[in-house]
Amino acid sequence: MYMQAQMAYEPHKTFYPDANFTLRVGYGKINGYEPRDAVKYLHQTTLEGIMEKDNPEIYDYRVPEKLKKLYKEKDFGRYEDNGTVPVCFIATNHTTGGNSGSPVINAEGHLIGVNFDRAWEGVMSDLMFNPEQCRNISLDIRYALFIIDKYAGAGYLLDEMTIME
Repeated sequence: MYMQAQMAYEPHKTFYPDANFTLRVGYGKINGYEPRDAVKYLHQTTLEGIMEKDNPEIYDYRVPEKLKKLYKEKDFGRYEDNGTVPVCFIATNHTTGGNSGSPVINAEGHLIGVNFDRAWEGVMSDLMFNPEQCRNISLDIRYALFIIDKYAGAGYLLDEMTIME
């Protein structure tokens, strides 16, 4: 009803589809952005960023000792990329409330991440999509596999999967 009212009010405007509560496929590119003067977000975060934010005084920023040990020893296994482990990435995919947990696949159909959030400047995308600022945030699948294998010691679960490298 909301979209119908908008379309009736502005019949010549191009509207992006309202896909709330539907299964949909979005297309985009992994890409950083610059939302305002002197602020630049790169396309990827890494395990170094987790270590930099370690703060035992704040529950959400406490890094477990086992993860610190893996980091210190550089015990990244096959999940290492350029001397670190990728943690999250941002991309130009249009997401909305309810997309958390959606798979992110590459052009070959391989799972590369799990969508979980939007960049602050893109939260308005439910009403107006701005491709220059709207970015979704995804957990890099390499970090998820690293945690399952190296941190949790459940590498046997990965034996049941086909992992592309």
